[in-house]
Amino acid sequence: MLWGPLARYGAVAAVATIVVDQVSKLWLLYASNIAEAPWRSPFLDIVLVWNKGISYGLFQQRGPAGQWILLAVEAVAIALLWIWLARASSRLTAIALGLIIGGAIGNAIDRAFHDAVADFLLFHITTETIQFSWYVFNLADAAIVAGVAGLLYESLLGGGAAKAPRSP
Repeated sequence: MLWGPLARYGAVAAVATIVVDQVSKLWLLYASNIAEAPWRSPFLDIVLVWNKGISYGLFQQRGPAGQWILLAVEAVAIALLWIWLARASSRLTAIALGLIIGGAIGNAIDRAFHDAVADFLLFHITTETIQFSWYVFNLADAAIVAGVAGLLYESLLGGGAAKAPRSP
């Protein structure tokens, strides 16, 4: 089964995530001057960082073979998440999975066209006593985190509806 009763919610969330993510990246890459002149504030910087690995810059790839392997792994993950989405039993689960799928596709598009993922948001706190800097991320990453948070909420407080489907 590739389309369940709640799959439309996940599909809308995925498409919306892909559009917002790609529009933001295209604007930053081609309409702004962010590569040469990053925007800085006391707590948020908008800077351009090319991530050739996965989350947190892990598993950095230097050649095309590594990038294609990462794309293949992303494709398998997206397919498995879609199967889970087709079997979703709550709207929250469907939307959360859609956010994760959309974020994964948004980052995969970058990897396919740029050989790296464009990251640009950097949260930080700098005071006399505190020096904290989060990793640089993008809107696709934020959607993935929001989706995972939704699945955790559903699993812990929503009656367990976010559990992965069992094999028939």
